[in-house]
Amino acid sequence: MHTTGVQAVALETLISAAVAAPSIHNTQPWRFDPDPVARTIEVRLDRERQLPLADPQRRAMYLSVGAALFNLRIAAANAGRQPVVRLLPHLGDPDLVAIVHLAGSAMYERPLYRALYEAVDRRHTSRMPFTGRPVPEPVVAGMVAAARSEGAHLDVPDILGTQRLLRLTAAAEARNRADAERVAETRGCIALPGDETPYGIPVGALGPREATGRVPMRDFAGMLPGLRLPVLPFERHAQVALLWTGRDRREDWLLAGQALQHVLLLATVHGVRTSILHQAMEWPDLREATGAARRRCCPQLMIRFGYGPDGGPTPRASGVADDASAAETVRAGGPAFPVHGSRF
Repeated sequence: MHTTGVQAVALETLISAAVAAPSIHNTQPWRFDPDPVARTIEVRLDRERQLPLADPQRRAMYLSVGAALFNLRIAAANAGRQPVVRLLPHLGDPDLVAIVHLAGSAMYERPLYRALYEAVDRRHTSRMPFTGRPVPEPVVAGMVAAARSEGAHLDVPDILGTQRLLRLTAAAEARNRADAERVAETRGCIALPGDETPYGIPVGALGPREATGRVPMRDFAGMLPGLRLPVLPFERHAQVALLWTGRDRREDWLLAGQALQHVLLLATVHGVRTSILHQAMEWPDLREATGAARRRCCPQLMIRFGYGPDGGPTPRASGVADDASAAETVRAGGPAFPVHGSRF
């Protein structure tokens, strides 16, 4: 691979940014196959990372891979390369979700891309209580515009609309806790102390249990008998946003994933913390109900945002990539050095 194309070390840098994206329960359902000679990176879905009960259609997997794809794009742009993306390029290869060609172009060397790229390592899902201080309208408007620029929509409801979305999330959370098979599936995504795995959610990243019931966070503690997490009150008036698309195809899921990551990184640039409320999306009737206020709305997930402590990183799969084996080792798990990100 000693060529005049893109050097393997440069590809490792791009893929390091890509794998820092959030994914449902930190399943990391992506694989990257770089070709330094052709200056391309194939982005693939890893079906072995699917959660059959929580995500039977693989919609959340595509959202996760879309988020990784956005990170790859801004890392390339920050390096002065124009990322030319083809989504779902081959019908005969359904696991190939995108091909990114790294063209040379100075037009992408802009401050916004640099700021977003620098936020990749700082963006972590925070399952901690927020202060309740409202995020200023200009920042919220920027988040809405960021989603729109990626082909999706972000609705930020009023107080009544927020309460309705939180009630639907709470109903989904109650169903999840009452379903023994779903509890077992989620429990399998929790990395216990001593587990040597780059996948799953470490116990230290689960966050506290919510004391008041106002914010229906996912109750991971209830899935592990004997696990005691602190119980804390969360913000009285949560700020949430609904990310949605006009259609519900695989391409739309990838667009929504890119929109999600654009929104999360822009929030990070402004010092805003975020977490994902995905429970209602895991039940078809509740998912449909979250978008009932708008016609032709296909809800993808909800984002909780505000000011508060950082949630901290979660592990990422990694491998050893050198000039002779970059494609194989990156395909097997990631870049040549440990990276961290967060999960839904």
